[in-house]
Amino acid sequence: MNGILELLKLSPVGVLATLMFFGYDALIAAPLATVYAALVAVIVERRSMNELMDAVITNAREMQVAFYILMVAYAMAEVFMSTGVGASIINLALNVGLTGRSVAVVGVIVTSVLSIATGTSWGTFAACAPIFLWLNHIVGGNISLTVGAIAGGACFGDNIGLISDTTIVSSGIQRVEVIKRIRHQGFWSGLVLILGIIAFYIAGIVMDLPTTSGHAAAAIAQIPDNVWKVLAEKRESAVILLNQVKTGVPTYMIVPLILVLICAIRGMTTLLCLFVGIFSAYLLGTFAGTITDTKTFLNMIMSGFAGAGSWVIVMMMWIAAFGGIMKLMDAFRPLSNLIIKISKNVRQLMFYNGVLSILGNAGLADEMAQIVTIGPIIKEIVDKNVEGSPEDMEKLRLRNATFSDALGVFGSQLIPWHVYIGFYLGIIQAVYPLYTFTAGNIIKYNFLAMIAVSTILLATLTGLDRFIPKFGLPSEPQVKLKNKK
Repeated sequence: MNGILELLKLSPVGVLATLMFFGYDALIAAPLATVYAALVAVIVERRSMNELMDAVITNAREMQVAFYILMVAYAMAEVFMSTGVGASIINLALNVGLTGRSVAVVGVIVTSVLSIATGTSWGTFAACAPIFLWLNHIVGGNISLTVGAIAGGACFGDNIGLISDTTIVSSGIQRVEVIKRIRHQGFWSGLVLILGIIAFYIAGIVMDLPTTSGHAAAAIAQIPDNVWKVLAEKRESAVILLNQVKTGVPTYMIVPLILVLICAIRGMTTLLCLFVGIFSAYLLGTFAGTITDTKTFLNMIMSGFAGAGSWVIVMMMWIAAFGGIMKLMDAFRPLSNLIIKISKNVRQLMFYNGVLSILGNAGLADEMAQIVTIGPIIKEIVDKNVEGSPEDMEKLRLRNATFSDALGVFGSQLIPWHVYIGFYLGIIQAVYPLYTFTAGNIIKYNFLAMIAVSTILLATLTGLDRFIPKFGLPSEPQVKLKNKK
């Protein structure tokens, strides 16, 4: 009987996963799953409505800081896409000229940096796909290699970017600061990028790709009118960015990104770093002529606020409600018990948390759904079953946050039915209609995603993470499983 009750308390997760799997938007799936969870709490545990509301409000209150960060992050992303910051990054990288052999290498570098600057993988991909696919056409590169490069690179900043929604949400769920999270995984992320660049370079040589040059302006000039219409519908700021790449922006427009990175390295709070980026982009954009008046700039910020509020923050509010009710029922105890049962030490437990994250991503087919669904589960597993000093417990929470984000964003690149793959396929088919694309074109040479997923899991399980600065997990007996002392 107890087993049946435990399954009933865990069943709201199954309802949420099923709704997402059958294509329901998270803004529909989360409220329905929350209502179902409330019914289970009332029927199975005889909880009152007052208890349910208190649990919901308490859980949402803990995420208020993340809500503010998300709003400002979306505003900064919109500002960077529209004022010339993103265009300056692309032009600096492309001024050296490209060949068929180097187009994928430059593509992964540009998209990685641009995704850090803008905090959006989808926006980065939408902006860069037209450039690099038509450049690839001009210089005779390998289409699948180039697609894999820009797809993986676009996800890089979504995993470590200061203004990335997935970085902020995954950190917020684990109750860790975004800045500390970036420091924790910074060297590992850099290593993944370096290995990815090397892999794309070697692939270009092995494929014996040509060495003729091409330039961004020529590639953009070849983009058909119908492609511009599609981009305008998908991401209007991407159209602005492409036009800025074509016409050129002053090199100093890269300064806002540099200032944000400096502030982050110096340990300033996340919100302060974001405001530095926004106001420096305003000042320099005014000089560069990319901002014509203050009202236009404020509209950019408003658009960013609206983008966050229309989906991410609303979804997080419902997920906070869902998580509060599930926490009230102690619903994740059976899953926690299973992982504890098969884990012989804390390192194995953390590895299984990573496996759970990627399996959740595959099952839900949406990285944000995975973050907000599986994130609370792996947090609960660590909080309830591991003991250690506050500093060591924070390191475990930082790794959980990295698992949620990295195995969500990068893992999505290796799952053919994932919503990421569907969005990317829609973009590349629209912007480059000369080729019929499949999921395999995105997955086959997505070296960055392959390296990221494999290295974080292997490093966690084997202890090799101790050789990566700031990335090593505390080992026994610094941390212990409570029931296996």
